[in-house]
Amino acid sequence: MNKLNIVADENIPALEACFGDIGHIQRVPGRSLTSEQLDTADILLVRSVTQVNAHLLASTPIKFVGSCTIGIDHLDTTWLAQQNIGWSAAPGCNANSVVEYVFCALAALEIDWRRHSFGIIGCGNVGGLLQRRLRQLGIACLVYDPWLTENPDAATLDEVLQQGVICLHAPLVSGGRHPSLHLLGAEQLQKIPADGILISAGRGAVVDNSALRARLERGKPLTAILDVWENEPAIDPQLLQTVALGTPHIAGYSHDGKLAGTRMIRAALNRFLQLPVSEPADQTTAERRQLEADSGKEGFAALRSLLLQMYDPRDDDRRLREAGNIHPSMAQGFDRLRREYSQRLEFSHYQLAGEKLDSQLRSQLAILGLRCS
Repeated sequence: MNKLNIVADENIPALEACFGDIGHIQRVPGRSLTSEQLDTADILLVRSVTQVNAHLLASTPIKFVGSCTIGIDHLDTTWLAQQNIGWSAAPGCNANSVVEYVFCALAALEIDWRRHSFGIIGCGNVGGLLQRRLRQLGIACLVYDPWLTENPDAATLDEVLQQGVICLHAPLVSGGRHPSLHLLGAEQLQKIPADGILISAGRGAVVDNSALRARLERGKPLTAILDVWENEPAIDPQLLQTVALGTPHIAGYSHDGKLAGTRMIRAALNRFLQLPVSEPADQTTAERRQLEADSGKEGFAALRSLLLQMYDPRDDDRRLREAGNIHPSMAQGFDRLRREYSQRLEFSHYQLAGEKLDSQLRSQLAILGLRCS
């Protein structure tokens, strides 16, 4: 087979390792990609910041589009199918990373999630994994997802909004039977209890950001944790100032999750090209990391300390709040934080040594994915 010309978002990891054997790779900034850069390209590899549609591809020789992310709202899949252009996304590749973000974000705000009921909006790969973890931990949860025909925790949207911690993991759908655009508008946001906790880590426009800011600015207590925003990267700086924790769309940015997305797209490309699909070599070279429990801490304090040793989202929150001052614009700062994001390893890379924690805490950590010797 002749070498293919592959144009790829510069933020996709392990490109050479996963695609170098079949093509020449040109790395480009995904958000500013133009059709002129695709004049001689056979394959396009993107992340969620690139809108892939007729405007981008109509005059190009692209034969296959791979999105190394879980969502497809940035892909015009109907048009791609009409043009006989193959495509694939990587559903579920970073689900574990997002679930770990949820627990670490709550820990960062000193919220003992073991004492709250959860409501999950959108129960696909991410929401479904969160639901399974919560059930394993013995934590009550209700689920709203109109696309699911059966779920043991199924409830109405109003019922889900009454839970202590509400987690948004729905895809962005603008039309059809069950649109999710502004699913949480002013009316729905008012139904969240005054002491409620809202975590949005799916797609920014599922929440009406203007309505959320209005609710927060009125002073009614509501703890908001936002990883995704409307109008990214030009997010609302006033909304950022009112949320308890804000991060630049990096909940799914673990090293493991990004690698999984790259591998899934290579497997999809192999199927498209009718090549053998083999298990790729492990590209994760990070060594196992040891954690030591603080003997002076017990209960949730001990659990919180260990979680934040593995990932502390307050660092990402601080960088985002500083971005508007350091960079010419918030949009440029937002994108740069994503582009230069440091390696974040998932819990499975960590091992807890010693016997300083009681068996219940060790069991909870094991359910979350930490290796406990």
